[in-house]
Amino acid sequence: MIIDESLVFAIAIIIFALIIVLKGVRIVPQSDLYIVERLGKFNKVLHGGFHLIIPVVDSIRNVLTSREQLVDIEKQSVITKDNVNISIDGIVFCKVDDAQEATYNVVDFKNAIANLAMTTLRSEIGGMDLDDTLSNRETLNAKLQSELGSAAANWGIKVTRVEISDISVPAEIERAMNMQMEAEREKRAIETKARADKEAVIRKAEGFRQEEFLKAEAIERMADAKRYEQEQVAAGQMEAMRLINESMSYNKDGAEFLLAKDRVAAFKSLAESPSNDKMILPYDVTQMIGSTSVLGDAFFKGVSNENTNNA
Repeated sequence: MIIDESLVFAIAIIIFALIIVLKGVRIVPQSDLYIVERLGKFNKVLHGGFHLIIPVVDSIRNVLTSREQLVDIEKQSVITKDNVNISIDGIVFCKVDDAQEATYNVVDFKNAIANLAMTTLRSEIGGMDLDDTLSNRETLNAKLQSELGSAAANWGIKVTRVEISDISVPAEIERAMNMQMEAEREKRAIETKARADKEAVIRKAEGFRQEEFLKAEAIERMADAKRYEQEQVAAGQMEAMRLINESMSYNKDGAEFLLAKDRVAAFKSLAESPSNDKMILPYDVTQMIGSTSVLGDAFFKGVSNENTNNA
């Protein structure tokens, strides 16, 4: 079977055209960034979606991702300001902010960030004491992020966060630190107890003073109340005497009425008494008995004086 040369040439042209078309079509995933060069020179950055490029003339120089990436800081030995050798490692979180600069301004931005982080870490910890290094981890993270962010900005990389994941100290230093912490806790406990005892003494003295003050105030108020009561009673008695005197000036029998009233009240109280050793006599009888007793006393007194004179 003889194949026509023109047909073969046409098929070859069609296949070549298909290859050229396929080479010119680029479908970029959403989070990827394609760096396109035209004849060896930067042309543009392809973001997620469907794109067409010129085959042979255009080529894909680099593929980056816009997602946040992790750069591990390998564990390394660092000497603090007070000459303590510690081991430290960490993680740097970053993302591509400018794909062109990340491609052309640095060979490998991850490796560059890792090495820069180790250098910066040595420099920062070298100016800090061990206690500051262990207690001010947040400050150290902020300083590292600031230093790395300034340098990585020239590479089109944004440093979003830096975390110191582990700080290890030698065993003998750890034992000394534990002893120091225990001594510090005991010291704080003693100081707290001393403050509590002092506060208790102060509160007790304050309570006693307040109690005595309240007692004195109560005594003073009771005295005032008693004085007021006496003044009111005296005023009432004085007013009663004034009224009695005023009444007696108009009626001379008023005094007899008052005495009779008091005698009636006294006899009533005596009569209501449960005692059996009592005898109630009329008022006239008592007057007679009184008069008789007076005459008897006078008689016996006269007899006694006469016997004395005769002797």
